[in-house]
Amino acid sequence: MDLGWVITFASPEEMTPQVSVAIEGGSGTAVPDLSIEVDDLDEAMDRVQAAGFAIEYGPVTEGWGVRRFYVRDPFGRLLNILSHT
Repeated sequence: MDLGWVITFASPEEMTPQVSVAIEGGSGTAVPDLSIEVDDLDEAMDRVQAAGFAIEYGPVTEGWGVRRFYVRDPFGRLLNILSHT
């Protein structure tokens, strides 16, 4: 996948693992330090909020086929939690 601001490299035979390199976060957001794909975004968001972490962006369905939110880990790193739609 190459959207011009993010490129994802993956095996042509399997989707796991994959690595993406970004120069922006998409939709005018900051570049996240790490993106983590989950099976159930709502469950992940519930668990993040139950642990007392504030959602900084989202949840939102993006035009490139992901639903995601941003949260900061305890060390201040910006995490992009996503699932493909």
